[in-house]
Amino acid sequence: MVNLDDENFNSTTKSNIALVDFWADWCAPCKMMNPILNELANEVDENVKICKLNVDTQQKLAMKFGVRSIPTLIILKNGKEVSRFVGVKPKHYLLTQMSLIK
Repeated sequence: MVNLDDENFNSTTKSNIALVDFWADWCAPCKMMNPILNELANEVDENVKICKLNVDTQQKLAMKFGVRSIPTLIILKNGKEVSRFVGVKPKHYLLTQMSLIK
């Protein structure tokens, strides 16, 4: 799993598929997503990156993507948003959504 910031966001998400979790330390539902994202990171192929972006420390990026509620999960393909989900989502749902994008 990759922790994103201003320095590595573009280089990490510009190619292939990236699932970006917009989260914060104080967010209980965000904490519920952690084990799901860890499992995903171990199951997806190497062309898919599972990433986390802390909205408190990376406010500019959160604003750029219009994140108003967390957790927000955004799937990017070659750096462009192709799908967005708000709230806790089960692993099978996220796997299905990512498989539709490939």
